[in-house]
Amino acid sequence: MYTLELKVNGQPYKVEVKATANLLEVLRDKLGITSPKVGCETGDCGTCSVILNGKLVKSCLVNALTAQGAEVLTLEGLGRPGALHPLQQAFHEHYAAQCGFCTPGMIMAAKALLDENPQPTKEDVKHYLSGNLCRCTGYVKIVDAVMAAAEEMRR
Repeated sequence: MYTLELKVNGQPYKVEVKATANLLEVLRDKLGITSPKVGCETGDCGTCSVILNGKLVKSCLVNALTAQGAEVLTLEGLGRPGALHPLQQAFHEHYAAQCGFCTPGMIMAAKALLDENPQPTKEDVKHYLSGNLCRCTGYVKIVDAVMAAAEEMRR
């Protein structure tokens, strides 16, 4: 076992992990942070997407020990009750979530995009979200929500 120290959503944590543990396992099983979902476990679906040191990653592909001293942002770190992040609000207002399984990963990918490019085109959004799969929608409402959030965040 190894000691891993990291910050998640601004809060410091110190946990014991196996050398083979991935970041997704640590977030869900050790820290109880459940917005990153267990999907394909091969990096194909994006349901486990988080922001690690400012960059979007698929946490199922990140060895936990490589996150030593890192800062991780998950959906739980955006907004708060009564004060949703503009992306959370836009997903709600545009009905961009159906079953909701992919929603945390989609929102984190969209946040990473808007942090990098606050004025994306619809094509930019489609390209950036292409690593996140949704089995319920045709993506139209998701793209609309991201575009609306981008506009709101520019104000």
